[in-house]
Order: sequence, then C-alpha cells, then structure tokens
Amino acid sequence: MFLTISTTGIPERPATDLGFLLHKHPGKAQAFSTSYGTAHVFYPQADAERCTAALLLEVDAVALVRRGKGKGRGGAPDAALAQYVNDRPYAASSLLAVALSGVFSSAMRGVCTAKPELPAQKRQLRVEVPALPARGGPGLVRTLFEPLGWTVSAEPVALDTEFPQWGDSRYVSLLLESETLTLAEALRHLYVLLPVLDDAKHYWVSSDEVDKLLRAGEGWLPDHPEQKLITSRYLSRRWSLTRQAMERLELVRLAEADDSEVEEIDNAVGAEAETEDRPTPLAVQRRDAIVAALTEAGAARVLDLGCGQGQLVQALLKDPRFTEIVGVDVSMRALTIASRRLKLDRMGERQASRVRLLQGSLAYTDTRLKGYDAAVLSEVIEHLDLPRLPALEYAVFGSARPRTVLVTTPNVEYNVRWESLPAGHVRHGDHRFEWTREEFCGWASQVAERHGYDVRFTPVGPDDPEVGPPTQMAVFEMATATETAGATAGVRTEKKEAKAA
Repeated sequence: MFLTISTTGIPERPATDLGFLLHKHPGKAQAFSTSYGTAHVFYPQADAERCTAALLLEVDAVALVRRGKGKGRGGAPDAALAQYVNDRPYAASSLLAVALSGVFSSAMRGVCTAKPELPAQKRQLRVEVPALPARGGPGLVRTLFEPLGWTVSAEPVALDTEFPQWGDSRYVSLLLESETLTLAEALRHLYVLLPVLDDAKHYWVSSDEVDKLLRAGEGWLPDHPEQKLITSRYLSRRWSLTRQAMERLELVRLAEADDSEVEEIDNAVGAEAETEDRPTPLAVQRRDAIVAALTEAGAARVLDLGCGQGQLVQALLKDPRFTEIVGVDVSMRALTIASRRLKLDRMGERQASRVRLLQGSLAYTDTRLKGYDAAVLSEVIEHLDLPRLPALEYAVFGSARPRTVLVTTPNVEYNVRWESLPAGHVRHGDHRFEWTREEFCGWASQVAERHGYDVRFTPVGPDDPEVGPPTQMAVFEMATATETAGATAGVRTEKKEAKAA
C-alpha cells in the first residue's frame, strides 16, 4: 500500500523542510521493520520548490495470517474470507495507519529538535492515497475530511475498466489538499480516519485504543460533526469502549467551552466517594472461590471444561502455581473470543506454553483430558438437557478422572432474592434446569459414590439463612485406592445388569 505527502516552498521556507519535520533525510531511501512487513520511506522529488515523501508498506501476507491466526483480527472481513489472498497488501487500512504512527511518530507529536519552529507552521499539503477502502463511498470520505480543512477529491475505482457495466468498487483514489493545517494535524487525521473508512482493524481492539484515539483526536475530534461514527468505527463498534470515549470527549468539549481544564470539570465526585466499597460481582466471587479451592487442592495442571470466553483461564494464568491450563469448549466462537481476551497472538513464549484452548464436547470421552490434577465445570451442567448429564458425568468422572473436580451451578432457591428476575424464570434463557440445594446435593453424592470420589459442598456468595447462597459449589476429591476400587466394581456391576436387562 502506498501514500505520498507533498508540500511546496518559497526561498524563506524551502519545501525540503518536510525532511526535518518527518525526521527522514530526502537524500536517503530507508526501510523500517513492522510486525506485518517492511515500511519504506523515500522522496520521489525533493527541492526547494516542491518536496514529496512516499511511504510504501510491503505487507507480509503469511505474517499477517500467523499473527492474526487467520481469524480476521478486529473483524476484518477480507482476512476472514481469504487468509492469504485479500486487499490488505494494496489498500490503505489500519496496517498503514500503524506504519504511519511508527515511522513518523515524532512528526505526529509535532516534535522537531533540529528546527523547533517548523511543527507549528501551517503549510500547503497534498496527500495522495491511490487505493482506499471507503465503506460509505466518496460521500463519507468528504463528510469526514472536509470539516477538518481539507479539499477532498475521492474518485471511485471501477471494479474492472474492461467492463464498466459492473460499476464501481468500494475503493476510492483519494486526494487531500490543504493550506491551513500543520503536518502533525494532517498525520493525526490520517491515523484515525484511514481505519475508520475501512471500518476494520487488523488487531484486537482493547481499552488502550481509547487513549490512542483521544491523543490522535486532540484538537479536532471533540467538535467533529461525525464524532460518534468516527469513535464507533475506530473502536470496532465495541459499545463499552465507544461509550467511554464519548464521555471523555464530552468532558473535553465542556472544558474548552468553559475555558478550563478537564480535571476542573470532572470533579462532581469527591475522592472519598471513589473509595466506597462496591459489591463484588457474583462472577468474580465465583472465580475467586474456584481459584481458592484449586489452590487448597494443590492442583497445578487444570482443565476448565466449558471455558466460554476464557475469564477463568485468564484468572488462573495470573497465578504461577498453575503450570498448565487447558480451556475446552464446544463453541469455536467462544474460543475465538477467549483467544482475543488472553491475547494469545501477543503472549510471550513462556506464558503461552502454560495455556491451550481446545474444541471438544463434554458429552463424549476425550483422551486429551486425561492425567490432569483438577477439572472445573463452572456454570456448565445447567446448560445441558437432563438426559445428557450421565454422558458428561462419565466423560469427566469415569474417563478423564482428574484428582479434583469442582462443579458450580445456580441455587434456584436464591432466585427470589433477585428483584429483576420474574417469578418462575431461570437466570439465563439457555438454562435447561436450576437445582435446589437438596437436588444438587443428591446428584453430586450419587456421582461421587459411582466413581470413587468424596464430595463436600461450599457456598459461593452471601449465604442467606433462609434460601442459601446464589451459587453452590461441589468439591469432588478422588477417594483412597480401596474406596475407588469398590466404586469401580459397583459401576461395572451396574453396567452388566443394564446390559442383561
């Protein structure tokens, strides 16, 4: 992908000042390594009257797939459809935006140690991007750039010049011109708006992207008429991050209107209020209880069966006592989200060696799950139809046979304490059942007896004297060898009797 920045000059202010601003000598061709290829900076023209700097990004398609695991990081549709053949090497996107910030970082910050007066100077600028994905067409390109002081030319690129009846592609050839902007402002506009127009990012968007957006958008984003669209697309439509960014942008706008600092506006809540105790979410209490039980059992190699989006796996990774953690789920979508949450593609080799994510069904035996110290079934059993519970029971307790098994499930008796839960309803639409304490105790005791385990029960959350805790946890510990042999013989007898019947 390719981008050029040009400027003109006069004897007092030669165009070659662009080299000082970009911190790249016009007489050299330079190459810079990036995570996804090589960025080249060179000057097709450099004299006192006109100077053009070019950024050419050679994308390594194989590296892009390996680092993104072929899943289209951040929802990039092209990478999801075709891992190796797509438009990423040729069309401006977040890859080019990241290269801009990496190669021209000092210029984006408005820093020039050789000539400190240059960054504040407005100059004639011309930016050309031959191929830019524009989801929204040329009209959206103009809507985004024109309020910032640019004269915009966005010519649609035909799908095929030999077949004009096919119409235009989603790409435009972009030309931006301005005489009222500094180079730093221009680079910050490009850094934000290129991925916004592409409406996709090649990497997982996390909370630190909000800070990046606010830094690059300083001075122009709070008053932009399309602020909400820009914010939402830049943050890959993650509503929680978008809301956070919009709230902070509104504070900036109010502070500017009041000619004061943001800290002076954002003072409605005193420091003492921030220290007030807030109730710990039940999900956090449940994870803490599981980690404590695993620690007490001395488990080092742990299975998280039905790991979902990886919250428990993430918690276990923080404790070095757990040397191997395996998350198992039947849903590939859940495993993909878990991989993003854990940042597996950016994890160090030593840390990555401690964790694996596997696709598998708990209704079937799986030799990969044998030999572990402990297994966790956290809020899993209630998602199964009751006739399928015996299959899960045998797969975990009869086949995998970890030394310790932790099972948590909702206590239906506690539901009357949830003000927002209508009477007679379960806590989640996918719950096939929710057990009372007596029902859960009966099931767990029978499982323990059949497979040679001892079981004890632990409340999770506030233990109400009338209805018990919101979550009930059973801790199964493998019984002694003698007890286990007896239980195994009992299971064999039951199987023979069932077969004879």
